[in-house]
Amino acid sequence: MYKELQQLLNRVQPADRSLIGAAQAHLDDLTKPQGSLGRLEEIALKYVLATGALNPVLSKKKICCFAADHGVAAEGVSAFPAEVTPQMVYNMLSGGAAINVLTRHVGADLDVVDMGVNHDFPDLPGLVKRKVQPGSANMAAGPAMSEEDALKALLSGAQLAAEAHDAGYYLLGTGEMGIANTTPATALYSVLLDVPVDSITGRGTGIDDERLQHKISVIKRAIEVNASRCTTTFGTLAALGGYEIAAITGFILGAAACRIPVVVDGFISSSGAVAAIKLCPAVDDYLFFSHISNEQGHRSVMQKLGARPILDLDLRLGEGTGAALAMQVIEGSLKIYNEMATFSAARVSAKSGE
Repeated sequence: MYKELQQLLNRVQPADRSLIGAAQAHLDDLTKPQGSLGRLEEIALKYVLATGALNPVLSKKKICCFAADHGVAAEGVSAFPAEVTPQMVYNMLSGGAAINVLTRHVGADLDVVDMGVNHDFPDLPGLVKRKVQPGSANMAAGPAMSEEDALKALLSGAQLAAEAHDAGYYLLGTGEMGIANTTPATALYSVLLDVPVDSITGRGTGIDDERLQHKISVIKRAIEVNASRCTTTFGTLAALGGYEIAAITGFILGAAACRIPVVVDGFISSSGAVAAIKLCPAVDDYLFFSHISNEQGHRSVMQKLGARPILDLDLRLGEGTGAALAMQVIEGSLKIYNEMATFSAARVSAKSGE
C-alpha cells in the first residue's frame, strides 16, 4: 500500500468510548423521561464520542461538493449528456442549485471542488481547483483511474478536510456532481460489499427500462474487465470509481484523522464512505449517514453496513442536499445536549421508583 495512504490510515483512531458513561449520564439527567428523545440522544452521544469533548461545540459547518466527469458516460448510461457536469458547477457557483439553497438555509458553508471536470474553469469565488485529470477513463474498457491518480484525488480530499479543521469547522458534509456517477458507485458497491449488480442498479437521472438493462450490462462488463485490479479496496476504488468518489473517500479519512464528524450524503457519497470504511473500519465512528436515497440499492447498502440514516425523504439529487438537511438535525441534538436543563440542576423530580 502507498506510504502516504498508510500514514493517513494510521492517524485515524477509534472514537473515545471512555466518555460513554459520563455522556450517557448527562443525557439521562436531562429533564425528560430517559431515552424519550430517541435518536436525537444517539446522535448527540455519537458526536461527543467522535470529538472526544463532553461539552461539544458545533459553531461552523461546511459541505464540500466534489465534481468530476466519467468516461463511462460514453456508454449511454445517463439520461443527461456529460456537458451538464460543468454547467451544474457554474450553477452552484452562481448560487442557483439546490445545495446552495439548503446550505444557506442551515447556515453551512459550501465549497465546490473540481476534482476532474472536463472543463477549464476560471478562478471563481467558491471554487476549489484540485483537478487530477479532465474526467476518468471508460471503466467498461479498462481502469477508470490509474492508482497514482486515484491516490492524488484521495489525498486531495484528505487535505481539504485538514484545512477545514485548521479553519475551525466542527462538522463536515459530502456532496458530489458528475454525470453518470451512479454507474461507478454501483460497481463499487457490488465489489466491495459483494452484492449483485442487478439488485442495486437504479435509474440515476431517470433512465427508462431499456437503458437500465444496458446500464446493468455495462457495470457487469466493467467489473469483469477490471477483475484483476479489484483484489484490494484501493485497487477497486481506482479501477471502478471516479475522481470525486476517491476525493470523498479521502475527505472522510482526513476528517476522521482530525476527529471531525462527517455527514455523508446519498448514493454516490456513500460509495466513497464504503471505500473509507473498508480501508479503515474505525472511520465508521465519525460518520453520520444523512438519508436513505430513493436511488435503488441504497437501502440495502445501508443495511449491509448496519447504518441508520437520519432522514428518509425520497431524495435522489445528490450535491450534498441530504447532508445539509441532516446537519440541522445533528445541530438540534447537540443543542438539546448542551442547553436543556438537568434534573439535578433544575430541581425537577425525576421518575419515582416502582
